[in-house]
Order: sequence, then structure tokens, then C-alpha cells
Amino acid sequence: MNKDCNHPDAASIPTWSENDTTFVTQELCKACQASGIRFHGTAAIPERQAIVNILDDLFDLLFPGYSGRSQVTASNLFFATGNLLNSIYTRLSAQIFRAFSYDCTTANCMDTCRSAAEATCAQLLRKLPAIRELLLDDAQAALDGDPATKSMDEIILAYPGFRCIFVHRIAHELYVAKVPLIPRVMSESAHTATGIDINPGATIGKHFFIDHGTGVVIGETAIIGDNVKLYQGVTLGALSFPKDGCGKLIKGAKRHPNIEDNVTIYAESTILGDVTIGHHSIIGGNTWLTESVPPYSKVTIEPTKLSIVPKQPRPQNA
Repeated sequence: MNKDCNHPDAASIPTWSENDTTFVTQELCKACQASGIRFHGTAAIPERQAIVNILDDLFDLLFPGYSGRSQVTASNLFFATGNLLNSIYTRLSAQIFRAFSYDCTTANCMDTCRSAAEATCAQLLRKLPAIRELLLDDAQAALDGDPATKSMDEIILAYPGFRCIFVHRIAHELYVAKVPLIPRVMSESAHTATGIDINPGATIGKHFFIDHGTGVVIGETAIIGDNVKLYQGVTLGALSFPKDGCGKLIKGAKRHPNIEDNVTIYAESTILGDVTIGHHSIIGGNTWLTESVPPYSKVTIEPTKLSIVPKQPRPQNA
């Protein structure tokens, strides 16, 4: 071996063998069985990639032609839309059935879970025209609030905040319908793609805009009114997590902020706890709030001491 090589000495490491395969396989299987993993044919959990694919198809359904994945024309729009809608119904109801059966504690209730899944999926799809109108209003909020954008098409095609609110408005409907797992898979796929983390439980009003978006966090029990604008790095989080007498977290408590109508929250602001930001308020950048703010407030922090010292010109011969 080359003396300058930093790789380990291969001769000192045993090669892979059938015994290794048998041993590692046995250990992994034992670990999976001990943890109660769900297997296909019993109560398989929803499939992450299938859910992500369905989201992409829902976007195509609401905004035909924007993804470039299908050739939609005025002449084939009706048939293409109907075919895609039926495909989404079949696939999404199957994933919701997996989620319901995974979470079900009643033995042999497959038919009940399947019927509930089909009804829940149908309920969501019937709301798609109204969801599209909400999303167009969100796109208009971005057009109204961002001087850098040139058109609605640019927002729908490219803006991470718009993509994230699209996913949220779908995921929230399933969250309200008490579908396990799938809403969180949807929201986390948007989080991965955009850097914006919106829990599917958050309630968000109309004409909503996230500018830039990176690092925004909105917690499960946050309630956001109409005409609200957030900038990058805003956190609407929980101040503390209540625990029961055994030290376990109490689930379902209201623990995130309420943002009333016509509020703007600037970059890197953190608002924690079940507090209320009154309507028509402005929250300045880098603020930290753990108390309520009355309507028509402007909240800022004193600027830190900034020192600007001109540098001396460097001598030419130095």
C-alpha cells in the first residue's frame, strides 16, 4: 500500500460473507418485529412517495399546464381534468384507507375503514374549486405585496411560499377530517422542498403571503386571520409544553399564537405561546414576543449599537 494513502488497510478488515448476511438479516428482522412494524397485508401505513405524487397531480389539477408534465389544451381540458380527478380519487382514497386502517383499534373493520376513506376523499375533492379560489387569492396577495414579481404566473410557477400554502390548504382539510399520518407527510414534503414548516393543523385565513419564506415555522394550533404577511425566519411557536402528573406532554392544548387580520410580521421575529397579535399590527424584525399585542400596534426593538469606521486607504507601495 502507498505510504501516503489514508485509506484503512483492507487486509485488516474481514470481507463480507454469507455469515454476515445471515447475522445482519436476523438482527434487523428481530428489531423490526420487536418494534411492532406494520406489514403489507395487515395494516400497512400510507406510502410517502405515493402521497407526494398525488400532491403533484393535485397541483396539475388546480393549475393545468404549470408543471409542464402534461400537455393540456383548451380542447382536451375537460377530459384531461376528469381523467386526472378520477385517478386522484382512486389513489388518494387508497392511501387514506391505509391511514385509517393503520390507526383503527377495531378488529375486522376493513369495510368500515374503506367506506370512511372513500367518503373523506370525496369530501376533499368536492372542495377543490373553493380551494383553488383561495389559492388564487393567496397568489394575488403575493402579487400585491412583492414588487419583485411580474405576474401571477411567476408566483404559481416559482414561489416557494405559494407552493407551501397550496400543500397546506390540502393537508389542513385532511387534518380536520382526522386522517392520520397523511397530512403530516404532505406538510413535511413541502417543508423539505421549500424550507417552510407549516403544521397541517394551523388555521390560515385568506389572502395569505409568505415573502421569501426560508425558515418560517407555524405551529399546529396557530390561528392566522385574513390579509397576513410573513417574512423569512418568522416563528409562530409554543412557549412551553404542558405535562401531566407523570411528566408526559399533554397533547391538543392551545399553545401557539393567534394572528388577527391585516398583520405584517417581519424577518426573524419569534412569537411564542397562546398570545394574540391584534389586527392591523406590524411586528418588526428580530423581535421576541411572549405576550399579546393590542390592535394597531407597531412592535420594534431598539437597534443595537452599530459602529462604522472608515478604513484608511492602503499605501500604494505597501
